[in-house]
Amino acid sequence: MDAGRTSSRAAHALLLLCLAPFVVLCTMNAATYRYGASDQAFYVPAVLLKLHPDAFPRDAALIHAQAHLTVVDEVIAALSSATGATLPGLFAVLYVASLALLASAAWLVASRLYRTRWAGVALLAALTLRHSISHTGTNTLEGYFHPRQLAFGLGVLMLAFMLRRRLVAAAIAIVAAAAIHPTTAMWFGLWLAVGVAVLDQRWRRWLLAAGVAAAVAAVWALTNGPLAGRFGVMDQDWLATLDTKDYLFPLEWRATTWLANLGSIAAIVVIYYWRRAAGLVSDGEAALALGGLSLVVAFAALLPLNASHVALAVQLQPARIFWMLDLLATIYLVWAVAEGPSPGRQRPAYAAAVIVGLSLVRGGYVTFVEFPMRPVAQLNLADSDWGRAMAWARSTDRRSGWLADPYHAVRYGTSLRLSAERDVFVEAVKDTAMGMYDRDVAMRTRDRILAVGDFAALTPQRARELGATYGLDFLVSEQTVDLPLAFQSGPLRIYRLR
Repeated sequence: MDAGRTSSRAAHALLLLCLAPFVVLCTMNAATYRYGASDQAFYVPAVLLKLHPDAFPRDAALIHAQAHLTVVDEVIAALSSATGATLPGLFAVLYVASLALLASAAWLVASRLYRTRWAGVALLAALTLRHSISHTGTNTLEGYFHPRQLAFGLGVLMLAFMLRRRLVAAAIAIVAAAAIHPTTAMWFGLWLAVGVAVLDQRWRRWLLAAGVAAAVAAVWALTNGPLAGRFGVMDQDWLATLDTKDYLFPLEWRATTWLANLGSIAAIVVIYYWRRAAGLVSDGEAALALGGLSLVVAFAALLPLNASHVALAVQLQPARIFWMLDLLATIYLVWAVAEGPSPGRQRPAYAAAVIVGLSLVRGGYVTFVEFPMRPVAQLNLADSDWGRAMAWARSTDRRSGWLADPYHAVRYGTSLRLSAERDVFVEAVKDTAMGMYDRDVAMRTRDRILAVGDFAALTPQRARELGATYGLDFLVSEQTVDLPLAFQSGPLRIYRLR
């Protein structure tokens, strides 16, 4: 951006003016903010377990399958204890903070790659256009707080530091991201390492030493540390539990998926050389581009291991590197639209206006047409029949066990484990995903889904048998069942199993 035309103070003021609209547009395009949605079925129970060590006596092993790999649950639990903030309130603050970090970091990147501030506004608007990264199980934005989004924001901040040659600050950003979401941080860390090697030859010796140390640490982690056993091959029974998670295996992608994801690489390469021909590429940008493209090499190197079903190569989900490449492609495409080699006076402003308008129209459609019954921000669990049933469940003994439709989270919007803060016999979608990290969890989930069978046809006798075998106390169902009724809200009934 042209610092000669406007002051740094004005640039900061413009960013501040953009933050609130950015958060609102991100939320609208992500189909509103909802506490407890989707992957929070993992993270909220993990935090609850740190706050209440006696919680989830049956499900603790399942929760730890992923939670033990990060410290984000410990940090959120500590924040809640120190401030007295409720988890719904704290997760809402973290959601806004993640988006504010993303916007600020992207603005800092734009300030080095673009010549006008309107182009920076256009980039922020483009980042509000939430979309899925084809067949990777990843979206660019989520309508709830996800640690992965916070780690991604720190990764973008790392890019801004790298462009400014503030390499220590960049490394600190990656270390912070690693504590929050290790795999996201790993890809950004590789991006940084290659970028630094390109940027400054004096760092190459230190990078080599760091690489050796990392290799030694990896060997320890895979043999005696937290990743022990993960270099083994997944057997057929384990793989069968992941049948619905086809995004884990890139070599099974259709041609259209490959075209969509490889298209970001083509955009990066073409526009980078276009900028280079125009004399716009600095050493920092060369490091940025080559470091980003190095992720493609890492992806290719992991493909044979992934195809061989080596557990770690599956669990790392290497296809998610296309999320980072999508970001870099977006940065370059916005430059091509808003500026190009010779931007006119009005072109960046027009581009910003068009992209903002597109985001408004799309966000309005998603919010008011696709999901008209949702509030723009649902800060707590919904006041619905399910929400009231779960509130009653929270009043029961914390050690109680619960049986519900294995697909209840899809049907009602939140999992029983999260909303009731109680053990649930099985939650098919998310428990299956957790099984990717632990074979025992995968087998447990498979066996329990089979044990329930057709939930709509569950008989009182079969429900009592499950209760006796697995120590379950309550059944949640919309069916009329010949069991003692403990609570009812609308069609939802909670029955006692013992």
